[in-house]
Parts: sequence; C-alpha cells; structure tokens
Amino acid sequence: MDNQSRVFAAILPAAARELDGNENQQGVEVRAVSRQSPSSRVREVQVTGTAEVCCPADRVSVRVSVGNRKESVSEVTSSVSRRLEYILQAVRQHGVSDKDTSVRRFLHREADQYHMDAEVTVTFSDFEKMERVCSVLLEKLDKSVCVGAPQFYHSAECLSQMRRRACVSAVENAQQKACEVSQLLGQTLGSPLLVREEETREWRNEDEDDGGRRQGATLLPHLPSTPTITASSRVSVSFSLRDRSRKKV
Repeated sequence: MDNQSRVFAAILPAAARELDGNENQQGVEVRAVSRQSPSSRVREVQVTGTAEVCCPADRVSVRVSVGNRKESVSEVTSSVSRRLEYILQAVRQHGVSDKDTSVRRFLHREADQYHMDAEVTVTFSDFEKMERVCSVLLEKLDKSVCVGAPQFYHSAECLSQMRRRACVSAVENAQQKACEVSQLLGQTLGSPLLVREEETREWRNEDEDDGGRRQGATLLPHLPSTPTITASSRVSVSFSLRDRSRKKV
C-alpha cells in the first residue's frame, strides 16, 4: 500500500519588492499531493493576486436658497414663490428629474415682519449640466439667490461596481500568474478549485489628487475638486494542474 505523501514548492517575493501598476506583491505556491493510489493524485497551484480600481465621484448636489421679508404673509410668500418657481423651471429645462430635486420652505415672524426662506437641493449625474444650471441662476437672479458650493460624492451603485471590478481584476491577475507558472513547470492549467477574497481596502484620494495637481499647475482658489476613491482587493486562488501529454476526456 502506498504511503500518503505531500510535496510543497513555494516561490515567494522579496520582502522589499515593489511593483508599479495594479498588481502588488503576489505569492505562488505549487503543491503535489499523492493519496492511496496514483489515480487519486491531486496536483494544484495556489496563487495570490491583487488589484486596485480608482473611481471618481459620479454625483454632485447643489443647494440653491432664496429668502425675503415682508409685512404680510401673502407678500413674502408671493415674492419667494416666484423665484422658487424660476429655479425649478430652470432645473427641469436642463433635463433634471423631479425625483432628483427637493424643496424646503420655512416661514417665521420677527417683530412686525414675516420672513420666508426656501432651499432647493438638486442632484446631478452630469457635472457640466450642473455648471450650466448654476450659471443661469446666478445670471438671471443675481443677488436674490444664493448658490452653494457643489458637493461631490459616490453613489451606492458606483461603489458597488468599483468593489466588484477590483475583485474580478484581482482574480484575473491571479489566473494569469497561475497560467505562467504552469507553463514554466510543463503543465496545463486546469479548472479553479478555490477562490477566496482575503482582503479589501478603500481610501479617498482627494488630498493626493490636489497635491499632484499643485505640482503641475496652479489651482484656482474656488475651483471645486472632484474626489476619487480607490478600492483594492487581494484574492487567493487554487487551480488544478494537468500533464500536457494527458489527453482530454
């Protein structure tokens, strides 16, 4: 009866090795395992792969506020409502859906005058469209309207897609690594046996992007920057190995 045996061969990167691009340090482990008989022999290659995916913000929200004070409720309501309707009309004319627009109104009295403040929050997925709407409102309403600074952010769909892309890219990198190793050993890469995502990380790049742009060009002081987020994924994948001479069934 054959004795159970295991043979391991490991190829590990140097501790100080650094790679540029989307691939970081990757380890390779080749393992051959023999069981009770040659027919049950299992050979596999285990590799790790990493990838990074960078994604800029895909949404921006802008707050537009108007207000006035009058001696009667009807006068202040009429004054603010006219400007409020113009803002909403300008937003609709630029193709922004009503579901991406919210309106808040607040009426209060101080001494003998009534105050009304209104705020419109608009969410854009087209940044150029956002700039055009803000320009129109400032040009037509002038000092009677206050357009806030744009707030950029990532939607849930954007973040989810970015994480999936990072994981898939890491698996692709691992598969390419395993394919090259199997060719080096005179083997044919078989089907995957195990895929495991071992680590995920995310970080914002807003500060780094600003610093990089400052080195190359002078930034305008009031020009808003678009933040980006980077997601990284590290996976471990095991593939079976087949002899090249072995005929496919």
